[in-house]
Amino acid sequence: MFLTGALTPDAAMTSKRGLFGWILFDVATQPVATLITTFVFAPYFASRLASSPVEGQSLWGFATGAAGLIIAVLAPLLGAMADASGRRKPWIAAFSLLSITGCLLLWRAAPGVEGAVALAIAGFIMASIGAEFATVFTNAMMPTLVPQERMGRLSGYGWAAGYFGGLVSLAIMLGFVVASPDTGLTLAGIAPFLGLDPASGEGDRASGPFAALWYLLFILPLLLWTPDGRGHGNQGGHVRAGIASLRATLVALPRHRDIMIFLAAQMIYIDGLIALFAFGGIYAAGTFGWTTIEIGIFGILLTITGTIGAAVGGVLDDRLGPKAVVLGSLACLILASVGILATTADRIFFIVDVAPATAGDGLFSSTAERVYVALGLAIGMVAGPLQAASRTLLARLAPPEHMTQFFGLYALSGKVTSFLGPMLVGLMTAWSESQRGGMAVLLVFFVGGAALLTAVRVPVRPSASPSSS
Repeated sequence: MFLTGALTPDAAMTSKRGLFGWILFDVATQPVATLITTFVFAPYFASRLASSPVEGQSLWGFATGAAGLIIAVLAPLLGAMADASGRRKPWIAAFSLLSITGCLLLWRAAPGVEGAVALAIAGFIMASIGAEFATVFTNAMMPTLVPQERMGRLSGYGWAAGYFGGLVSLAIMLGFVVASPDTGLTLAGIAPFLGLDPASGEGDRASGPFAALWYLLFILPLLLWTPDGRGHGNQGGHVRAGIASLRATLVALPRHRDIMIFLAAQMIYIDGLIALFAFGGIYAAGTFGWTTIEIGIFGILLTITGTIGAAVGGVLDDRLGPKAVVLGSLACLILASVGILATTADRIFFIVDVAPATAGDGLFSSTAERVYVALGLAIGMVAGPLQAASRTLLARLAPPEHMTQFFGLYALSGKVTSFLGPMLVGLMTAWSESQRGGMAVLLVFFVGGAALLTAVRVPVRPSASPSSS
């Protein structure tokens, strides 16, 4: 297990409880992605708040892009400031509070309420950037917790725990909170918790407060148990030192050839993944007419495969190396994306006509729906390993003394074009008047990122001592 073995001086002082607290951070933030960005609030926004699914997909793309632009601009500077201060947990706490506040705002975005669309977008942006900024500082803790030969497993277990948390949170929402507008019952066949009204989307909107409470509960172990660096200097000095250090890092970046190529590749392929998750539920709602219940069940199935994939991917990372895991995951995403584009309500593989679903046929009753679900399961299986192995790869490439700063650049590379990706989906959707046309741009990101990553040279890691196995 990664909890034992030959540890570095910092890692040797990390208790199992401290490692557990770090892993639970992924659990804390997962409902922001699972409930808000993908499976509950985003489809509600597109189908209930916006005037049409096409407009909803476009607006959600612009909102996702705006959040990405803010993260791209500020994450490297914040990372440099944290490296200068020596502490990361105060930053994690502050940005977690921002994310929680954004989640709480979503409850007020009700149909027919003046300004509901703008309020939903503002809350979503706050929740997204808060969770992303907190993640920058949490990722940078990783090399001080376990030795290099165990980082892949630690990262993979974190992603697996996050996926499992997303699964549990989604199951709770669907089983007890979100009800069908047609029947007034949840997936468990009962009336929604606290009498939430499905006609006004109260169950869907409750995903925001639920995610906020969940975040608050599961962030506490990291803040209480996981060791942090020692603070030094004053805050004004941290700002000046951070700016100077970031400037020096950017100037020196071309000398770090492999880091620079990796960050460019990550910039491209993570952008595609963000857009794929952001629009997967929206695309299904528009293409197949799925409701929140059907999208939620799809999300549960996808999250199960994601949990398995992240755990297995962490082991493969330690055995094969993070680069191989990332390239293999990208190959699967390319094939799955082609499959999604080849699937409509009445056609699969571009040319095979199938009967569309009809009312009363049951869950995922049509061939096209089942193909889409299968593709989603494949995406879930590789998405976790892709992200977990990416942060492991950077942790192996980056200089230890500038780890948070490089993770700030890592967040930058994952966000600097993310405002372009969702916006391109939005623009292409509006221009083509087709959700399918908008989703087609994702292939460019996966293929381009994989091509660049092949040029990255990963240093040979130190051999593990006998006691580390």
